[in-house]
Amino acid sequence: MGHHFVQRTDLPVSAEVAFDWHERPGAFERLTPPWEPVTVLERSGGIRDGARVLLRTGRGLLAARWDIEHRDYVAGRQFRDVLRAGPFARWEHTHRFTPTAGAGCVLEDEIEYELPLGPLGRLAAGHVRHRLQRMFRYRHDTTAADLALHQGRADRPRLTVAVTGASGLIGRTLCALLSTGGHRVIRLVRSAPRGPDEARWDPARGLPDPSALAGVAAVIHLAGENIASGRWTAARLDRIRRSRVEGTRTLLTALRGLPQPPHTILCASAVGFYGHRGDEELTEHSPRGTGTLAETCEAWESAAASSAPPAARLVMLRFGVVLSPAGGMLRSLLPVFRLGLGGRVGTGRQYLSWISIDDAAGAAVHALLDERVRGPVNVVAPAAVSNAALARTLGRVLGRPAVLPVPAAALRLAIGRMADELILA
Repeated sequence: MGHHFVQRTDLPVSAEVAFDWHERPGAFERLTPPWEPVTVLERSGGIRDGARVLLRTGRGLLAARWDIEHRDYVAGRQFRDVLRAGPFARWEHTHRFTPTAGAGCVLEDEIEYELPLGPLGRLAAGHVRHRLQRMFRYRHDTTAADLALHQGRADRPRLTVAVTGASGLIGRTLCALLSTGGHRVIRLVRSAPRGPDEARWDPARGLPDPSALAGVAAVIHLAGENIASGRWTAARLDRIRRSRVEGTRTLLTALRGLPQPPHTILCASAVGFYGHRGDEELTEHSPRGTGTLAETCEAWESAAASSAPPAARLVMLRFGVVLSPAGGMLRSLLPVFRLGLGGRVGTGRQYLSWISIDDAAGAAVHALLDERVRGPVNVVAPAAVSNAALARTLGRVLGRPAVLPVPAAALRLAIGRMADELILA
C-alpha cells in the first residue's frame, strides 16, 4: 500500500535563491534534524541526475542504510531523491520550488513511499507519518530561517573562510551555515587533507603548507580540548589550557606570517571568563572572575590579541553553554530525563548562560560579516536560566517528571573539582 506526504511553505525569496541554497554544500547537514542520527557514508556529485548518496540512519540494531540516487533535476525548480536500496519498499522524494506572485516562492516536499513487511509494516504507518511531520516542520523552519539570515546580508561579499574545530558541535553547524550561504569553507584539520576544501594545521607547529590558505579572508578558530570529557586532573587541566593558549598563539602567529593575512579573525572563548558571580548581570565590560576557567579564558584571549595580524579585526566569541540534541550538555541530559530520573543539581539556584546551536552559529556569521563587531562578544541568550528552571523545562517538554535532585556532594564525588566550576557555580 502506497503512502503520500506533502509539506509546503511560503518563502520570501525567489525559487532560484531557495533552489541554490539546497544545491550548495552543507544543505543536507542543515536539513538533518539534530535528534536524528544520520551519517553520510559516501557521496558523489551534488543533486544533479545520477548523483548518489549513501546514508546510515539510526543506531545499533536499528541502524539502516539508504542508497539514494538523484533524478529529474530542473535548475531552479526541482530535483528528486529515489531510494535504490534501504529500509522502505519504495521512497521517492520530490523537492519543488514554485515561483509565486512577487518575489517569493513555495517550497514543496512531496514523498511517495511504501512501508516494508506488508501487513506488519502497515502497523507502523502512523508512527512514520508522525516522524515525517516532525522532521519536515524542522526542515522548512530551518530553510526559512537560514534564507532570512543570508538574504539580510546579501549585499556582503561571499568569503573564503578557514575554520579550526570544524568537526565539533559548533564547527559542524557553522560550516554548513556558511557554505549554504555561498561562502567557501576550508576546514583546518590535523590529519592529511582529503581534498581542496581541507588544509592541515598543527597546534604545535602552525601551518605546514601556508599556500593552502592563499585567498582566505577570514579565520574562525574553534579548536580546543573538550573541558567536560574527563576528571580535572592536573595533567588534564594543563592540556585544556595548552590546547587553547598555545594552539591559538601558534595558529595566529602563522597567519601573521602569510603574504596576505586574513582581515578577520574570530577566536572562540567562553563565559567562563567571568567566573562564579551569582545573579550579577555581566557584560563584555565586566572584569575577569576567579577560578581555573576564568584564568584559562583570559590567557586564551590574551594569546589571540598578542599574536593576531596587526591589521586584522579580532573578535573573541565568549560562548555560553551551547544546547543541541546532537551534542554537548543537552545530549548528555536527555537520556536521564527521558527515563524520568532528571532533576535539579545541588540547590538548583545556579545560573546557566545558554544559547541554542543555531543561534550560536548565526551569531558567529554576524560577527564575521559585520565589521563593526570587535573584541569580546557574549554569545548567549538574552536571559540566563537557573538549573532548577532548566530541569523543569526539560521535564515538561519530554513529558516526564523532573523531581529527583542530584546532591552536590554526590556530583563532587563523581567528577571532582569540575563540578564546582562547570555545574554547581
